Amino acid sequence: MPDIAGFRAKLATVVPSTNTIVEADFSHLFRIPGVTFHTGRMYIESPALDSNNAFAALLEQVDSAFETAVRDVMTCEPDYLVMGMSAPTFWGGREGNATFRERARRLCGLGVTTGAEACSAALEALGARRIAVLTPYQPIMREQIVRYFEESGFPVTHYVDLACPSATAIAAVTPDRLRQVLRELDGPDVDAIVQVGTNLSMVRLAAEAEGWLGKPVIAINTAIIWHAYRANGFVDRIYGCGSLLSDH
Repeated sequence: MPDIAGFRAKLATVVPSTNTIVEADFSHLFRIPGVTFHTGRMYIESPALDSNNAFAALLEQVDSAFETAVRDVMTCEPDYLVMGMSAPTFWGGREGNATFRERARRLCGLGVTTGAEACSAALEALGARRIAVLTPYQPIMREQIVRYFEESGFPVTHYVDLACPSATAIAAVTPDRLRQVLRELDGPDVDAIVQVGTNLSMVRLAAEAEGWLGKPVIAINTAIIWHAYRANGFVDRIYGCGSLLSDH
C-alpha cells in the first residue's frame, strides 16, 4: 500500500547534524502533492570551519558518518536518495562526484541526486555557460568547485568565499550580506550565478535576485530539489521559487 503522505514518492535526504537550512528550504520547495522528504543526519562533533585544516577535518567527519546516516534513513523505505551537503560532491571534480554518487548508490540501492550534479544539470537547462560562484567555504574548496564546473563546461569568471567560521555560522549569513555579494559577482561576463553550500539560506533570495539581475541565480537547494523531481519523472511546474522550477 502507498504511504498516505508520500504516495507518489518518498525522498531520503542526508544532511550534516549541524545543518538547519536544508529542511527549511525543502519544506518551502516541496510543493508537489504526494512527494515527501525524510532526513538522515550525519553526526558532526566539531563544526569548526575557521581554517583550511578545520574544513578538511569536517569533511572527514562527514565521510565517517555518511554510511550510518544512509542506513538509518533507509528504514523509512524511501524511493530515492538526495545528498543535502554539497562540499563532498564537488571534491575531486567530475570524477570525484561520480565516485561519491556510486558509493551512495551501493549503500542504498536507489537513484541519487548530488549537489554538484544538480548544479551542472541546472546550468545546462538554463543555457548558461560563464558563471560566478558564491560559497560559505574556506579557500580549500575553491579549487575543487572550480575544477568541477570547468570540467563540466562552465568557465568560472568570478568567485567569492564567505569563509564562515563554523558549519552552524553558515546559517546566520543574512540576506543583506548575500545581496551585496551577488551584486559584486555580477558582470557582463557572467551568464548565471551559482550559490554552493546547502546550509546557506538562498532559495528565496535567488528567486528574488533573478528579477533585479536579469539572469539566472541558482541556489543549490533549489537545484537539488529540481533535479530530484525531474529524475523521478515529476514535471510539475512550481512558481515563485525561481526560473529553474517554473520554466524547466
